[in-house]
Amino acid sequence: MDNSTKPGDFMATLKRFLWNSAITAFCSFPVSNEKKIRFKQKLYQRFGKQLNALKGTPSLANNENNKPDTFVSWNSNKPVTKLPVKVIAFYLPQFHPIPENDNWWGKGFTEWTNVKPAQPQFEGHYQPHVPIDLGYYDLLNLKTFQRQIEQAKNYGVGGFCFHYYWFNKKRLLEKPIDLYLENSQLDFPFCISWANESWSRRWDGNEQNVLLRQNHSPEDDIDFISFASRYLKDKRYIRINGKPLLMIYRPDLLPDPNATTERWRDWCRQNGIGDVYLAYVQSFEKTPPETYGFDAAVEFPPNHFGAPYITHTVKPLNDNFKCNILDWKFMADESEKYKHPGYKLFRGVCPSWDNTARRKNESYVFINSNPERFKKWLYNAAVDTCSRFSNEDERLVFVNAWNEWAEGAHLEPDEKYGYAYLQNIYDVIKTLKANPKEVKL
Repeated sequence: MDNSTKPGDFMATLKRFLWNSAITAFCSFPVSNEKKIRFKQKLYQRFGKQLNALKGTPSLANNENNKPDTFVSWNSNKPVTKLPVKVIAFYLPQFHPIPENDNWWGKGFTEWTNVKPAQPQFEGHYQPHVPIDLGYYDLLNLKTFQRQIEQAKNYGVGGFCFHYYWFNKKRLLEKPIDLYLENSQLDFPFCISWANESWSRRWDGNEQNVLLRQNHSPEDDIDFISFASRYLKDKRYIRINGKPLLMIYRPDLLPDPNATTERWRDWCRQNGIGDVYLAYVQSFEKTPPETYGFDAAVEFPPNHFGAPYITHTVKPLNDNFKCNILDWKFMADESEKYKHPGYKLFRGVCPSWDNTARRKNESYVFINSNPERFKKWLYNAAVDTCSRFSNEDERLVFVNAWNEWAEGAHLEPDEKYGYAYLQNIYDVIKTLKANPKEVKL
């Protein structure tokens, strides 16, 4: 050993070498992925402390990512009739190739292109996120949707909210929702949220390089609502008091939001849709919805939740570490003290958040998330929702997200937690159903 090397540094290096060697051997062992997961679960249950010590996970008071994994297998649940709240999961359709992404990011690009090679950036960092059950699926395969709907129904999820991409009559990533619309056997509620931003290279940090620009105008308002009406008319579309729920990501980008909402409402009344229920996502602002002519707003964590930065609590794995580490637990804890927002607001929760797959060593990572804390957050959000909305149609709680794999925000099962997050949704629904004092049904 070099005399300049401290014994502690040598031991840390040795531990890391042994850990990485064990992981490599484990991954290459010729057994099925499910058997590996079950073995890993039992191993952590019995030797979690020793394994974390070998892995070198820092034992920090506010970093609980070093706890043994809580893996939950598939469980066939009894359906819950008359849901006390409807849990709506935001849904990303970018899991199939399109010519534009081929041109911008490389041939065959999908969301999985970033997810698969993601690497941990600090000790105890959970990366990569590896999907189980459906694996690295293709959304142009009808069987993918069928299985996702089976999962969602089994665990009490009430619907999907598809991110929808429209650029002056040009649509992107539209094939999955068109496939959904064309197949009535996909019997599951849905709505759309227009992601009305320009597309840039934000994912890799270059926000100034615009790939596809939005050009909002009165003409585009009409073109959009006219085309979107095909979804609003569908019998599966989510409605509030019979009004189809139409959402928009950033109303502040519209030249005159009130004029846009009036055009949409007038067009729908004149073209057989009737009244519409308009909501906006609080991704970049927290303006009361009526200011823009909307009926409600939707929380979109982690945006606007004020989670503290705790980058100093982690140990980087490389010298070029530029990640921003925030405390996910803070957001969950804030749900213990909800206040009435003063306007119609649908609560939002997220299972976790980590965009390392996209931003690598410059990512934003929320640590200290786990399924049990998510369960408490969702429960608090649901109880608050029921206390503020007497109208059952407005008892909605949104989850970010069903499948944001490159942002580490997914309800879909992975090899670390399995179905734990989905099972906790079901458990919350069952608990509320069994406690009418919490929910005025």
